[in-house]
Amino acid sequence: MGAIEGLRCRECGRDYPAAALHVCEFCFAPLEVVYDYDAIRARLSRERIEQGPRSMWRYTDLLPGSDEHRVDIGAGCTPLRPAPRLAAELGLRELWIKNDTANPTHSFKDRVVSVALTVAREFGYTVVACASTGNLANAVAAHAANAGLEAYIFTPYDLEPAKIIGTAIYGPKLVAVKGTYDDVNRLCSEIAGEYPWAFVNVNIRPYYAEGSKTLAFEVAEQLGWRAPDHVVAPMASGSLLTKIKRGLDELVTVGLLDGHATRISGAQPAGCSPISSAFKAGVDHIRPVRPDTIAKSLAIGNPADGYYAIKAVRETGGGMDDVSDAEVVEGISLLARTEGIWAETAGGVVIGTLKKLCEAGIVGPEERTVALITGDGLKTVDAVADVARPAMTIAPSLDDFSTAANLDG
Repeated sequence: MGAIEGLRCRECGRDYPAAALHVCEFCFAPLEVVYDYDAIRARLSRERIEQGPRSMWRYTDLLPGSDEHRVDIGAGCTPLRPAPRLAAELGLRELWIKNDTANPTHSFKDRVVSVALTVAREFGYTVVACASTGNLANAVAAHAANAGLEAYIFTPYDLEPAKIIGTAIYGPKLVAVKGTYDDVNRLCSEIAGEYPWAFVNVNIRPYYAEGSKTLAFEVAEQLGWRAPDHVVAPMASGSLLTKIKRGLDELVTVGLLDGHATRISGAQPAGCSPISSAFKAGVDHIRPVRPDTIAKSLAIGNPADGYYAIKAVRETGGGMDDVSDAEVVEGISLLARTEGIWAETAGGVVIGTLKKLCEAGIVGPEERTVALITGDGLKTVDAVADVARPAMTIAPSLDDFSTAANLDG
């Protein structure tokens, strides 16, 4: 397991061995991975990373799992693109898009699944499983197929068709559950207690979550080993946002960054905004909601890491906001027409929220800002079907085109 010392409770600090555990048996708080940072610092350097593979596993020293059991289908090293046209629209001097649609199954979930299945193999599991709103389902199915592992994948029954097809094609046992994601998650917690399976977001969750840090690692490396001033991230469970902070903090701890003052902000759809609502109300308690949004990949009404996401945003001086379904579509369209990137609905949430944060002065015009785009637009075609239409329909005639286009001559 590399430089892992074990697991530790996020609340009471009790230590546990590196095993398939995810909840403290004393206070029921979540567990997280603990590393031997002194050992890592002694061997890790920018040069060692830069000479590593062109994947997220170039940061293997800061991830769980051994080379022997690695499940790697090429996640990571996705583009960090300057976005000058979108920046101009939003009144920003410097904006970058971290385009994780370029991952193998076209979302950032390939990162967390690569780590989770590597650890599952190391622990000797032959069956893997997950509860998913879609992107995780795609990633688990693909990685399990590559590793020769049996997979059970549980999703809400009304998931976007592209995500259902994008999971089923890899041959897992795909189970559609008549309920919300939170219903699915509860069912999976019960199943995890009955069957000896590696549930990536239940008993393997502490390791799974570590894969998200590689987004932070890559952004810093791609900016020339500089931390951004501001990062805007989508929130479902809230885990991704917390791991962006953890990743940047770890780079400082092991000496790869001199320090950072990155502010982190979170984005949610208004139809499922329990974290954003709590933050804006100035409270820590997350009130669960029943999701009602086109952004199904963010539709987690009872987010496991919501409290920790709020804590991370407050500690870094960031902000949170949420956007309506109409603003989600506007955000997708704005990113596409300015930068040529077609994001799924979660990306529309990020861009729509970024716009609001800029208007409120929470994202400053002079800040070097990075927006995380975590899924591909082909996954959520229906969301933009009413706005992405032909400009005109004509007969195969030059005169007909000229008339329809209102052109002279």
